[in-house]
Amino acid sequence: MTSTRTDLTAPGRILLISCYELGHQPLGVAWPAAFLRRAGFDPAVLDLSTERLDQQRVREAAFVGICVPMHTALVMGTHAAQRVREVHPDATVCFYGLYAGLNATYLLDTTADFVISGEYEQPLVSLVQALQAGTSVDLPGVSRYGHVAHPHLARTEFPAPHRESLGSLETYAGVERSDGAVVTGYVEASRGCKHHCLHCPIPPAYGGRFFAVSRDVVLQDITEQVERQGARHITFGDPDFLNGPTHARRVVRELHERYPHVTFDFTTKVEHILRHRELLPEMAANGCLFIISAVESLSGRVLENLNKGHTRTDIEEALRLTRDAGIALRPTFMPFTPWSTLDDYVELLRFILHEGLIHHVDPVQFAIRLLVPPGSALLGTPQFEPYRGELDQAAFSYTWRHPDPRMDALHERVSAIVEEAAENEEPDERTFARILREALAVADTPHLADAWLAAAPVSPPAPRLTEPWFC
Repeated sequence: MTSTRTDLTAPGRILLISCYELGHQPLGVAWPAAFLRRAGFDPAVLDLSTERLDQQRVREAAFVGICVPMHTALVMGTHAAQRVREVHPDATVCFYGLYAGLNATYLLDTTADFVISGEYEQPLVSLVQALQAGTSVDLPGVSRYGHVAHPHLARTEFPAPHRESLGSLETYAGVERSDGAVVTGYVEASRGCKHHCLHCPIPPAYGGRFFAVSRDVVLQDITEQVERQGARHITFGDPDFLNGPTHARRVVRELHERYPHVTFDFTTKVEHILRHRELLPEMAANGCLFIISAVESLSGRVLENLNKGHTRTDIEEALRLTRDAGIALRPTFMPFTPWSTLDDYVELLRFILHEGLIHHVDPVQFAIRLLVPPGSALLGTPQFEPYRGELDQAAFSYTWRHPDPRMDALHERVSAIVEEAAENEEPDERTFARILREALAVADTPHLADAWLAAAPVSPPAPRLTEPWFC
């Protein structure tokens, strides 16, 4: 399949749109912009989390790339693509990112001309070059109508991200430290993941592979954000920072040597906390404030069905290890799955109280429900198939109902509590108490709430990101 020659070299003829990246300055457009600039193009960038869709910029663009690394971004991205089609029907629209690949067929049937997943930057450049030259767009890693390509997985020579056209870090989420909220930068030292958690969108794209970004490039990006944009904290946004523990160790050592006042956080699996426990004191000494870990559940059945690779005992040990090192563990949860019981939910709340973790868990975590998009590794598994309903294309997920109707009702009520609390900026401890009372009422044990709350240890403030929403 050949393309029609299109002039894409003039400034603004390529428009890269970020929809949502958890409140961070978006690498999903900063890195592709750098790749395209290295290839001789001059793309414009637009971040829908901080600015509106600019119709004039859309009219000027012949190629619009929309980054959709997560579910929320995909929902926003499809609305943006529809608007692009209205404003500029002849523009070429390309979706790229994790959720683009999972939903490739739908996107190509509706608003997308092309879809790219995996390590998307180089295929994106190759596609733009083909459109510029009017040559074949039958390219590795590039999906088009009637042909869904495999995710592109290859080691890439990364340039430093191009951040100059994005808003200042002050317009994005920060980190609340003991000295107040501070300007926060965002980098990635690796891409992909070597694990196979069944509910995660990464394994379908990466198949257990991950790719390290050159330490020099990571540190150049950190330097840009610290020295030019005033960052005093860095979030390592890798799916799992300790997939490459030696690489991670070297990066944070040099970060601390250059900027001893700059703190950081990262995400890793429970099993990596246990396996690399010897790294924790060094990470703390180099400025690590907190670690985010996808705990998901305390239930052995749920953890096994998700192929998480850890147990409740491991969770308790990880909590002990991080506390001993002086690092806050910020666990994330997915308490609503087809296999989670009401007793599981109540026990999770009791555990949070008993361990003094109210300020370590953002309230939204108590409302997270299993999302099963097209392409999910859970599809076809014996544990999920009995619950699988129809594909809700508008929601980009397969429907499912809990066998205990009380759990679906509780999910709706907890979600409402969390949304209301966020709108009113309610203190976490008050929101938690409301959720606890709701769950105990559903379990017909409302009398336990006052006693549990009174007996709980004091839950001191913990460092956190100011953007608590996930997915």
